[in-house]
Amino acid sequence: MSKTCRLLFAGFGGQGILFAGKFLAYKGLIEDKQVSWLPSYGPEMRGGTANCSVIISDEPIGSPIVDAPDVLIAMNLPSLEKYENAVVSGGKIFIDSTLIDKKVERTDVDVYYIPATQMAYDNNIKTLANMIITGKVLKEVDGFSLDNVDAALKKVVSARKIELLGVNETALKSGYDYAE
Repeated sequence: MSKTCRLLFAGFGGQGILFAGKFLAYKGLIEDKQVSWLPSYGPEMRGGTANCSVIISDEPIGSPIVDAPDVLIAMNLPSLEKYENAVVSGGKIFIDSTLIDKKVERTDVDVYYIPATQMAYDNNIKTLANMIITGKVLKEVDGFSLDNVDAALKKVVSARKIELLGVNETALKSGYDYAE
């Protein structure tokens, strides 16, 4: 049986939404999956809205549009409010609970509240809440793991910021290990 996972990352510009989505897309490519990565920006890059649709599949992908995600990663309240009801029944919602105090009222989805922004500050990796929450996704979503993390990070971390490989790995691992 083939497996397809449709993910939607959403938040403010500057939170690393597109970076996290691109990381998962490269991870899928490295693992010989079919992949689609579709970024979307609001009117301003930093501070405006940003979201990114990622599809990882065993089969060719017909459309890059994710209007009914299996997985929603919400990094701010407007994103949660906009996309919460779009998640398929049985899907998963990952919330940065440092920035979002609203609780999901749906009972047909699994919800994970990760204080990713606070964890990033506590670990002196302030800009990596996106990767902390992505680490939790790697743990909780079927078909994902920590396999090939290094190779995928080397694809998305630019050569001039190569010193950030280690902190990105640390952020992913702290999210992966986070227990609510």
